[in-house]
Amino acid sequence: MLTAKNLERVMELEENLRSEYQVQLDTKSAEIEKLSQEKTEKQAAIEKQLEQIQTLSKEATANRRVEQLNRELHQRCENLQAEVATQKKRAKTLQKDLAQEREEIKTLKQFDPAKMKKNLDANKKKLAEKTSAADLLQRSLKQTKNEKAELQLKVEELEAKLAELETTEEAQEEEVKEEAAA
Repeated sequence: MLTAKNLERVMELEENLRSEYQVQLDTKSAEIEKLSQEKTEKQAAIEKQLEQIQTLSKEATANRRVEQLNRELHQRCENLQAEVATQKKRAKTLQKDLAQEREEIKTLKQFDPAKMKKNLDANKKKLAEKTSAADLLQRSLKQTKNEKAELQLKVEELEAKLAELETTEEAQEEEVKEEAAA
């Protein structure tokens, strides 16, 4: 029985303690539940913030990649602009060289060897024709001079004969006059 009495006492003591401390226990239980709920809410907030951090981290990584690409593209753009400027200068230089070459070609075309040879051959033919014509004229002139000299000799001979004939005729007329007068 002793144990039953002891057990009753312990139960009574427990009830006394419970009644005395029940409010505190309820309060503490409520606080524990509240703290547990706050912990759960904070855990959810932490998980949400972690999720946001991970998303922002991904976005930050993507932003850093985009910024890196922008820097690279900007550098490429500057390089291409410099290359375009260089190519423009080169194009202007080549245009000047082209203009000079065209002038030189124009000058050289004035002295086109094939055309000059053709002209030379044509001029040689003309010269040969003129030379042969001049030779013919020269021969013709010599012949004409010879004929003129011969004709002059004939004219002089004929004039001499005419003079002789005139003198003979005059002599005959005088004789005829003398005979008629005699």
